[in-house]
Amino acid sequence: MADNVSEGKMSLCRWSSMDFACDLYCYYDCNGGITTHVASNRIKGDVPKLIRWKKENKDAWFAAHEAQSEFLKTAKHEPIGLPEEGETFNDSDLASFKERLRYLKELGYIFPESLFDITEEP
Repeated sequence: MADNVSEGKMSLCRWSSMDFACDLYCYYDCNGGITTHVASNRIKGDVPKLIRWKKENKDAWFAAHEAQSEFLKTAKHEPIGLPEEGETFNDSDLASFKERLRYLKELGYIFPESLFDITEEP
């Protein structure tokens, strides 16, 4: 079995993905398969966006990170109101995982489109 953590393949997306707009937390599970946790709520309001880290813009990145952190400290949340909210799934293989993603996308959940581009399992 591959060491998913050292290969950087553990987390596929997190709640913090897309500046905290992601409704899914997906990862390669150490017990096998790919686990997906579906959020039960979303942050209300516009979360300040992070900028891409570069050595040349580190001060701007830290300022953006601080603004985001401060916003999140008092951010209000609201229920998503879709079927499957708060649920957890484990798919045994990549094909099943992608089918689950299509289903959740059709329901209205938000997550990075790049999840559909994953082509290999750990």
